[in-house]
Amino acid sequence: MRRESDFLGEKELPDGAYYGIQTLRALEDFSVTNIPLKAYPQLIKALAMVKKAAATANLQLDVLQNEVASAIIQAADEIMAGKFLDQFPIDILQATNTSFNMNMNEVLANRASEILGGAKGEYKIVHPNDHVNKSQSTNDVASTATRIACILLTRQLVQALKELEDALRQKAEEFFDVIKIGRTCLQDAVPMTLGQEFEGYASIVGMMMESIQSTEKVLSEINLGGTAVGTGINAPRGYRRIAIKKLNEISGCSLRGARSLFGATQNEEAVAILSGKLKTLAVSLSKIASDFSLLSSGPQAGLNEINLPALQAGSSIMPGKINPVVPMLVNQVAYVVSGHDLAIFMAVAGGQLEVNANGPVIDYCILESFKILIHAIEVFTKKCVVGITANREVCEAYAKRSAGLATVLIPLFGYETAASVAREAIARKTTVIEIVVERGLLDRKKAEELLLPNNLIGPTGTQRD
Repeated sequence: MRRESDFLGEKELPDGAYYGIQTLRALEDFSVTNIPLKAYPQLIKALAMVKKAAATANLQLDVLQNEVASAIIQAADEIMAGKFLDQFPIDILQATNTSFNMNMNEVLANRASEILGGAKGEYKIVHPNDHVNKSQSTNDVASTATRIACILLTRQLVQALKELEDALRQKAEEFFDVIKIGRTCLQDAVPMTLGQEFEGYASIVGMMMESIQSTEKVLSEINLGGTAVGTGINAPRGYRRIAIKKLNEISGCSLRGARSLFGATQNEEAVAILSGKLKTLAVSLSKIASDFSLLSSGPQAGLNEINLPALQAGSSIMPGKINPVVPMLVNQVAYVVSGHDLAIFMAVAGGQLEVNANGPVIDYCILESFKILIHAIEVFTKKCVVGITANREVCEAYAKRSAGLATVLIPLFGYETAASVAREAIARKTTVIEIVVERGLLDRKKAEELLLPNNLIGPTGTQRD
């Protein structure tokens, strides 16, 4: 064990720990979720990027000695490469992000001191505040790190969505000639193809993908260099420009300084905008998942138009029962993401004056939403969508006997006659064709030609343009 002290007193830490006394205090005081910071490596990596950029700027401006800056940069590179992840044990929920920032400062200081031949916990060679945190405040570096993490996760999410969109479009092609009856309000509507239905699913995923991509521009506006409240106090002239330029090189992002450092420090609306789009995506995916559950329902006593891959037994009492488990999972993920969005809304609204101290809960909710959405989409694509098959005969049988075919009679005989034909077909449990022929509206050849579902799936009567 080793002893460290701060202005509150002394504490003992494990001799091998790279974190220090402030991290230990946070670990002791705020074990709420029992989810450690190390569970979100993207956020840790993003903050290490910020610290590397800051050390580089401080070195160029001659406010940090070369050997100290170089050691901090080396330590930051090691963290960015995935090392020392276990040295971030604090709970993801804290009073503020100060604990998060100091956890990183202490790990970097101790590792840098070690690189320079010093001992952990002495801080004579590299100090967490005086050196690692130089020209910075929790209020600008933590906010910047959150945005970088969100940008990197957005790109990962977009890739998962692209694979889902591609899988849905492949199914649209595969099912392009499977005739079925469309349904509105869960009632028979007019004929369409299963391929058209899946093309609709693919298009909404594509639209959501574009919407989420657009948030990168909003997230790219950062308050780095604003320090505590936006005035830039304790940051040397030129620091902001150099640090942001270097941070772009490190992160691969297109970050830019905020138009107002005060506004960017006071508010977290950029993350709220992103969260709202994640919720909308979750809602869209949930709707698609619910449709899959409906279309595959039965199989004997439901729609049974499609088959979902059988992944596991669906009941502990009913043998042979298979549930739509992946769509059900997607539904539940949507509920959680929606809840996270509400929490972020409240946390953003709860900011006070010059800074929003609710950073930890904002980080927790947005990062968790990303994590479960990305994983759920990957499972949805690989274990559900790609394995869907169509029950062609079932689909076509529904289409041929549906009273919705009467819709095509409206241009010829008017709405009232068409409605009367539909009602009689339903009442007598027969087809629209039979009623039309019996009433003498059309001869059988004309009726079968006009009311063939294959000819009713587009305005031109063709299956595909």
